[in-house]
Amino acid sequence: MSISLRVTEKENELIKTFANLYGETVSEYIRRTVMERIEDEFDIQCYNEAKAEYEENPVTCTTEELAKELGIDL
Repeated sequence: MSISLRVTEKENELIKTFANLYGETVSEYIRRTVMERIEDEFDIQCYNEAKAEYEENPVTCTTEELAKELGIDL
């Protein structure tokens, strides 16, 4: 699949420069950068949901209690 992206000449040069710094093609650099951003946004969303859940019911447990609940030997 292909996606087109319109950028200015300055933006194009900047993207090429950063791609070269990472030893990647422009396509690889853009793909990796976009996927990292999506992952970051997902992480923020998960954090916000967990924080809201904790604020609603601020119950904590120790590492030992969690390990026991999950059946993990420490």
